[in-house]
Amino acid sequence: MSAMKELDELDRRVVDATKKRVRAEVAFNSADADLRELLREARAAGKGPSHLARLTGFTREWVAKIAPDPKRARDASAARNIAES
Repeated sequence: MSAMKELDELDRRVVDATKKRVRAEVAFNSADADLRELLREARAAGKGPSHLARLTGFTREWVAKIAPDPKRARDASAARNIAES
């Protein structure tokens, strides 16, 4: 007899659903990383957060947080460098 109790049909369904959820989470995380990279690429290409929000269904604020305006970041960095010199 094994150390673990034999699984009944409901236990097996719970285990199967757990495995399915883990696979879905891995797939979601991969797709999310791909989308975030594309949003950054689109912002660097001059696409605005409102446009990208319409395409994705996300809020403009979320898009701007994930993919800030690269020009604004460069300008802020340059201003800091000037102020420090």
